[in-house]
Amino acid sequence: MKREIIQTEDGSKTIRIIELEENYHSIHGALQEANHVFMKYGLEEFQDKKELSIFEMGFGTGLNACLTAINSTKLKVNIEYHGVEAFPVSQIELDELEYGILLGQENRDLYNKLHAVEWNQSIEIYKGFNLKKIHSEIQHVDLRCEFYDIIFYDAFGPRVQNELWSEDVFKKMYNSLKIGGFLVTYCAKGQVKRNMKAVGFKVEGLPGPPGKREMTRAWKMEVVSN
Repeated sequence: MKREIIQTEDGSKTIRIIELEENYHSIHGALQEANHVFMKYGLEEFQDKKELSIFEMGFGTGLNACLTAINSTKLKVNIEYHGVEAFPVSQIELDELEYGILLGQENRDLYNKLHAVEWNQSIEIYKGFNLKKIHSEIQHVDLRCEFYDIIFYDAFGPRVQNELWSEDVFKKMYNSLKIGGFLVTYCAKGQVKRNMKAVGFKVEGLPGPPGKREMTRAWKMEVVSN
């Protein structure tokens, strides 16, 4: 499918899939959406912990991973970060997005390193931040049971990839979380919330990023048998 780079309202860029009329990030601001959804209501929820394991559904441009790495040093937390991506972003697209420049000169090498590491291998990016990028569709990935503290759910929306918002996929997410862990996403569709609740999640609505009224965080409060 044909993709193009577009600019969002906060000055940051994102990728648009033309045939699907779908963007990797909000047109109201790629950077501010990532900071609001996945940093403010994701990573910062556990800022008092010293060790965290995070799974990202939709590694994409690597923006969430880079912001997590940057903030991990500020929060003084060691992070094991795993991200799955079925259709990796090309180097040409990464250059056009200019996230390495957007995030500041001090973080440019970090962003480039996240994309330079080999797929399907656990790599120490720097002391206290390990990254494993998984090149696969989520349906074919076996996730460890009760391993993750946080899941960043950043797949394309249910309008274009409804199968990624199904009970079957959310059951896999639920089982991979530790008790007291959560999944956080920009999506607040009613059916998505019902699917989350059906597999055991305790769902809460939160204020959305600019341009979006609401987002969702779903907690794992107890074990549900397979």
